[in-house]
Amino acid sequence: MLTVLLARHKPREKLIGGEVRDTLSTYSQLRAIPVGGDLGFTSFSFARSEDAAIAGANGEAFDLITADVRLLPGDGVKAVETICAKRHIPVIFITGYAPDIKERLQGRLPDATIVEKPIKEAELMAAVRKVLGDLQFGG
Repeated sequence: MLTVLLARHKPREKLIGGEVRDTLSTYSQLRAIPVGGDLGFTSFSFARSEDAAIAGANGEAFDLITADVRLLPGDGVKAVETICAKRHIPVIFITGYAPDIKERLQGRLPDATIVEKPIKEAELMAAVRKVLGDLQFGG
């Protein structure tokens, strides 16, 4: 079972949160080696604020974090930095502020990937493949 933390200021927003969840649920299309059972992400936790994202990550074993730069209240980059300071978790930022975030991430979260809004399914799937790479998918 693969689990993901979706940190968004409107986490259940149909156009973004639901689209990300639906795409990740069908991620099995990207698996390089067949493994038994359901191969997509099957467990999703949503957080709306910086504090909720940090609290939600405590004690959970997430395989992936997708985060917006803007959380209400709070900051997605700060939330992810706090979470990833305790353990490595692959990160994808999904944002409309890509130029700003690239500069902010340099030296702070160098392995994070950025997907710009509006989200294109192929770009999101490529980003997941990039951050998970050989670790999860033998590819």
